[in-house]
Amino acid sequence: MLSHKQLTGWAIFFAALALHAQAADLQRLDGVTLVPSRWNDGDSFKILHADKELTIRLYYIDCAESHAASATDARRVRSQTRYFGLPGHGRTTHFGRQAAAFTKKQLSQPFSVHTAFATAPGRSRKDRYYAIVTTGDGEDMGQLLIKNGLARAYGVRRTLPDGTTAAEAAARLSDTEHGAMLDRRGIWAETDSSRLVALRAAARSEVEELKQIEREAQPTGKININTAPPEELETITGVGPVTARRIMEHRPFRTPEDLGLVPGISRPILTNLLNHITFH
Repeated sequence: MLSHKQLTGWAIFFAALALHAQAADLQRLDGVTLVPSRWNDGDSFKILHADKELTIRLYYIDCAESHAASATDARRVRSQTRYFGLPGHGRTTHFGRQAAAFTKKQLSQPFSVHTAFATAPGRSRKDRYYAIVTTGDGEDMGQLLIKNGLARAYGVRRTLPDGTTAAEAAARLSDTEHGAMLDRRGIWAETDSSRLVALRAAARSEVEELKQIEREAQPTGKININTAPPEELETITGVGPVTARRIMEHRPFRTPEDLGLVPGISRPILTNLLNHITFH
């Protein structure tokens, strides 16, 4: 059992991690342009700045998927269909394509990006970074998508460039989403309210079932973080192929602090990892 001093030390360590995640300086990139790509979505797309291409993912919002090329995509489409109370998955991807077209139009002129280069996991093996985008007209891209009924307020958050807290920013976007729903704009025009209640109940039930499966199927022995193969690392909740690869690239680890420095390992993931690993 950890002593009071050790517990205090861990509390300080985790608090520092959380503070670092929020306090990491946002860099402003001006004169950014959109790079055409078949993989561009409403909330995730390629950009060009200073002759360098990057892929970014918007903070705070989630647009419907425009296609389902994998099992992961299919699960996301199902989740989004349930959330919006739509009659079928085909309508979900239809609105996903609408969101992609809307973003393409809004970003047809040079725009600005704020990013701390925090990694946003995605389907590609290439890095993708969370960002806040301001259109050439000075509008927040995420706010525009939600206002027009083309996204939901859902996803990773952080303090905004003007100092607005993550909690306040999320609350404002949630209010904007409710307004779009009441006005039946965009995707909300096809929402069936009675179906929405049933679908969201089914989604909550499934989430709980999956959590129970994870609890029951979790290996009883601890995993050696310095020798485990990627497939074994991926049995730990929160560790996918990209994170497993980064863990292997940064070996060896001697302390939790070392592991906490791996890109993509957030405070919740690190907390969970420490419950299931050993360092030797």
